[in-house]
Amino acid sequence: MLSLPNLPTLPEREGRVFPHVGRRIVKTAIAVFLCLMIYKLRGYEGGSMPTEAAITAIICMQPYVRDAGKYALDRLTGSLIGAVWALVFLVVLMNLPFLSIYKSILYAFMSFGVLLSIYTAVVLRIPDTAGLAAIIYICIIAGYPEIEDPLRSAAIRIFDIHIGAIVAILVNVTHLPRRKNKDLVFFVRTKDLVPDRFSHIPPAALVRLNYLFNDGAKISLISEHAPAFFLLQMREARLTVPMIVMDGAGVYDVNANEFLYAETIPEEVSEQIKKRLTALGCSYFIYTVHHNKTCIFHQGKITEQEKVIYDNMKRSPYRSYLEGEIYEPDEVVYYKIIATDGMITGMEAALRSLLSEGQVRAVIRPQTGAEGISGLYLYSSKASIEHAEKVVMWMLREENPSLLPMEVFSPDTYRSEVDAMRLLHRIANAYEPIGLLPKKKEEMKAN
Repeated sequence: MLSLPNLPTLPEREGRVFPHVGRRIVKTAIAVFLCLMIYKLRGYEGGSMPTEAAITAIICMQPYVRDAGKYALDRLTGSLIGAVWALVFLVVLMNLPFLSIYKSILYAFMSFGVLLSIYTAVVLRIPDTAGLAAIIYICIIAGYPEIEDPLRSAAIRIFDIHIGAIVAILVNVTHLPRRKNKDLVFFVRTKDLVPDRFSHIPPAALVRLNYLFNDGAKISLISEHAPAFFLLQMREARLTVPMIVMDGAGVYDVNANEFLYAETIPEEVSEQIKKRLTALGCSYFIYTVHHNKTCIFHQGKITEQEKVIYDNMKRSPYRSYLEGEIYEPDEVVYYKIIATDGMITGMEAALRSLLSEGQVRAVIRPQTGAEGISGLYLYSSKASIEHAEKVVMWMLREENPSLLPMEVFSPDTYRSEVDAMRLLHRIANAYEPIGLLPKKKEEMKAN
């Protein structure tokens, strides 16, 4: 593993007062402009107006090309729903003129058509189009009683909508000229891309992530756990940058299957931890890095709480669970104690004096798939994500001194694949911005 010099403080990116103009915003404006120009060139023949076309273009414009076709098809279906119900209601109104005597009755009758338009979209399992169906319905029905030919009016609106959908698809698949921001290194937490450490990354997110990697984006993934969990979660990811593992205690090259750096616990501190844990009468795991492999040694009699986690994790071919003494005392990366939530809190309190000396950093994390059980992780005080980011930057700057770090973290807990896609979309916007980037300060230049 590499030995590192004194690492300089990383410069931070200058904050923006206003966000840059994204691709979707620009493409939406272009699509609306094209819709207006099409109707300008047509001279508004047949009384058509570009409103419906522009609305459809705005709604059909999606951040990802793969979504444009599906959204366009769904929107066309939704527009047909609205147009059909508008045609039905116009025919009824023209054949039952007494419904128009009182405005309150007329408006109530028209509003009922909105309900039917939305409900029909829901029944057909395309709820996202319900709003458009209602809009199209209102755009057509609002012309009553001036409408003389309901069928013609509905047909014109449907044609307008097709124009908007087609324009949106064409604009969406067209790549706008933009430069790639290859001087940025994005730091992304794996927990923002996957539900938990035992789950696989959703297919759409994996495709999007690999697209960014293949396009030259430098993304360093950050995992709270050992590399084995990453290989379980997203083994198909084509990483081009070393990743941060073990909550910042290590830097790992997935392609070479080796640790480039590990922040181990000093021997004397490790001995103190062992004595404290032995005095407390608890069993524990010791995570070490030996010959570029994560070796896990268990000390003491395995407890019921540990067995719940142990039986699940020992199935993995990417980690080695061993009994007995560790190979080398200077290879210890962290200690892990598994117990009930109450016991873990008590153990942390018992170790507080050691923690207060600033030699050890403690983290408590609930254990996935084991309700009421937590893990207490003890790292070297120097092991942190911030320090590991500096290590990664130091390694990458050997080839490109102008690189700058950028953290892209989700403020919320992962809920679904949509959260992962939104995060990756933010990275894509920063990597290939359309708008002007803020000017870099002099101190942002690499040291």
